[in-house]
Amino acid sequence: MTAKSGFYAETNFKEVSELGKIPAEWEVVQIGDVLSLEYGSGLPDRERTHGPYPVVGSNGIIGYHSKAIVKGPGIVVGRKGSIGAVSWIDSDFWPIDTTFYVKIETSNIFLKWLFYELVYLNLGRFRLADVVPGLKRELVHSLKMPLPPFSEQQKIAEILSTVDEAIQKTDEVIATSERLKKGLMQELLTKGIGHKEFKDTEIGGIPKEWGVVKLGEIGTFQYGITASAKEEDTGVKFLRITDIRDNGTINWSEVPFCEISISELSKYMLKVGDVLFARIGATTGKTCYINREIRGVFGSYLIRFLPDVNSQIDTKFIHLFTQSEMYWLQVNRMKGGQLKKGLNTQLLKEIKIPLPPLEEQRKIIQVLSTVDKKLEIERNEKAKLERIRKGLIDLLLTGKIRIRFGEIS
Repeated sequence: MTAKSGFYAETNFKEVSELGKIPAEWEVVQIGDVLSLEYGSGLPDRERTHGPYPVVGSNGIIGYHSKAIVKGPGIVVGRKGSIGAVSWIDSDFWPIDTTFYVKIETSNIFLKWLFYELVYLNLGRFRLADVVPGLKRELVHSLKMPLPPFSEQQKIAEILSTVDEAIQKTDEVIATSERLKKGLMQELLTKGIGHKEFKDTEIGGIPKEWGVVKLGEIGTFQYGITASAKEEDTGVKFLRITDIRDNGTINWSEVPFCEISISELSKYMLKVGDVLFARIGATTGKTCYINREIRGVFGSYLIRFLPDVNSQIDTKFIHLFTQSEMYWLQVNRMKGGQLKKGLNTQLLKEIKIPLPPLEEQRKIIQVLSTVDKKLEIERNEKAKLERIRKGLIDLLLTGKIRIRFGEIS
């Protein structure tokens, strides 16, 4: 006899109060009957000694210690801070006092399946709006959840873990590529390509043949437009600070729209080659580069750099420079007394940038763009895997799609 398994769409459901439709053969349990959320224990930085055991906060691992207080693997839930966030820990660990850890009270629960079930339940919705917001465990304990047969729990966890492992491997490739890019950027922006003689400047060592200019000497700046974001398609995208990811990329499918006049559209229309600077808040100094034709405008918390016609600068080189240590040292100095005001056009004009010949700028761009293309491929792969994961969690944990077990001769 050989084992046979596969997926099939469930058709036999039962209606359960609070849960909706679940497979007829699944049980329904109250969370407090099968597990308990136990309080973590405080462990300040000064009391930690170097060791192999993860110290787990409300949003995952925050350090390591020589001792553990909970045997792993285990599940940690954010009690304060990242309220309701659920973390899986493979080894023995120490959950701190802003967390709960999960203690199983019955033998018919497969722990890794429970992890995914708690993620699906979105425990953050049970936060208390108190003086110090937090997750009330009694509310979680009172919830009901569906309980598939143990063997099905195992299979669901196996499938979702496989996707998580693929996401983790992709993350590792992205991290490696980002380190490569950072190293290459530091090398290329300080030593250039093929140079043997160097000089010290106010922004550090650079090739002797290069110059140093202020951004205000090679271009001007323009504030964005004040408008209201709309979900309905008006035909004009409205790029805001919040639409720019930490890595400087933009998912245009998530960018909202706005309604503006023809004259405003002409004045604020985004163009290929635009470099935009975030001017306020925690994102101050972050930039993005417009690399495709888009019918859209940029918001008032963004500032556009407009190069002079005869500036001999490729704006893609400026964007690459804004990801370097040279740039951020200058921005952070400016932010020292401007934390609330952020950046403005006068401050941006004072940013100093190394200026290689235009031909060398483009060679540097070409080298770094090769890494960027690899990063884009890997980030798209991660986004695809995350969509698959989200879809599988919804289908498998609700029983819409079931896993068939059986045997054939």
